[in-house]
Amino acid sequence: MSNVIEIVDLKKHFGSGENEALIYNGANLNIEKGSFVSLTGPSGSGKSTLLYLIGGLDRDFSGDIRIGGRSITGMNDSELSEIRSFMLSYVFQFYNLVANLTVEENILLPIELSGRKTRDYKHKLDDLLELTGLTAKRNNYPSQLSGGQQQRCSIARAVLTEPEILLADEATGNLDKSSGDEIMKLFKRLNEEKGITILQVTHSPECAAYGNRIVTLSDHKLIEA
Repeated sequence: MSNVIEIVDLKKHFGSGENEALIYNGANLNIEKGSFVSLTGPSGSGKSTLLYLIGGLDRDFSGDIRIGGRSITGMNDSELSEIRSFMLSYVFQFYNLVANLTVEENILLPIELSGRKTRDYKHKLDDLLELTGLTAKRNNYPSQLSGGQQQRCSIARAVLTEPEILLADEATGNLDKSSGDEIMKLFKRLNEEKGITILQVTHSPECAAYGNRIVTLSDHKLIEA
């Protein structure tokens, strides 16, 4: 199976001189298409930074990062924007829903912002509402949802365009155990039923166990657990 993410000799630091903080020092990682990888490691070690680097949100690094076989190192802003629009999506710890939009409108928002026609996504929307258990909540506003429901809404929004890669940054960090378990089961279904490659950052061993691979950030390198 082909690699959808390749990280080669990644080096990254913050600051300079006495204030320099080394994050990655020759890190390597290959992630196969269709896999579910959990990235663990100490708080503040740079796990979330890796997700920003993969998506081209942080471009201050040396080495190479390839998405779908294409190096992002020399890409311009337009090319990176295309990658983020069609190849990968993010789910964050905070739900980032628009308060005055309904569940359905929040999920469709990226489609509207990109100028695409929302009616072309009706069947996919209905399918995702059912998959996430939000069909009955489609006309509700975020304030009328539980934390778990809000996160499921943000996940549906992230995968509506059927990205190859989903990058999840502590997606259960604001949730109780029961709601967190629901989110992890949803990730598992998206991985197995939709074939979406998932790379999640988590500090929870229970959440990490949902992946089929666990990678640990240790001594500025990415180590297979």
